[in-house]
Amino acid sequence: MARTSSFLNPFALWTDLAMQTTGMMLASAEVIGHRTTRMAQASIPPSTRDAAEFTLMGQEKVEAATESIQAAAMSIMAFSPFAAMKMFNEMAAVQTNLLHLATSSSLPAAISRHQMLGRSMRKAANSALSLSDQTANAALDTLRPIHRRATANAKRLGKRLGKR
Repeated sequence: MARTSSFLNPFALWTDLAMQTTGMMLASAEVIGHRTTRMAQASIPPSTRDAAEFTLMGQEKVEAATESIQAAAMSIMAFSPFAAMKMFNEMAAVQTNLLHLATSSSLPAAISRHQMLGRSMRKAANSALSLSDQTANAALDTLRPIHRRATANAKRLGKRLGKR
C-alpha cells in the first residue's frame, strides 16, 4: 500500500515510519516483559498453556521475519532502477540552467533562462520527493508484518493480565 508525501509535508511518510516503529517497539517491550516473566515462572516441564505460548513465540518470529523479507524484496523490486539516475540528471539540468541564467547577456535571455531554471527545479524536486517516498514506503512495508504481530501480541497478552 504505497502512500505519497506532498510538497506541503515532505516528511509525512518518514513521520509515519517513526510512529509505526515507536508503536512496534513499545508493544515489543510489553510482550518481551510478559513472556520473560512467564518463562521465569514456568514449571519444568512447562504447562500446556506455557508450552503453546513458547512455541508461538518462535513460530511468529520466523513468520514475521519471512514476511518482512518478502515485503522488502517486493519494495526493492518495485523501485525503478532509473529513479536515482533520473534525479541525478534533473539535478544536473538545474545546475546547467543556473549557469545559463548567470551568463545571460540580455534581459529577455535572463527571463527565458529563469523560466527554464524554474521548470528544471520543479522536475528535480518531484524526482527527489518520489525517491524519498519509495524509500519510506519500502521501510514501512518491511516493518508492517513485525508491527502487526507485536501490537497484536501486546493486546492479546495484556487482556490475559487484565490490562486492557
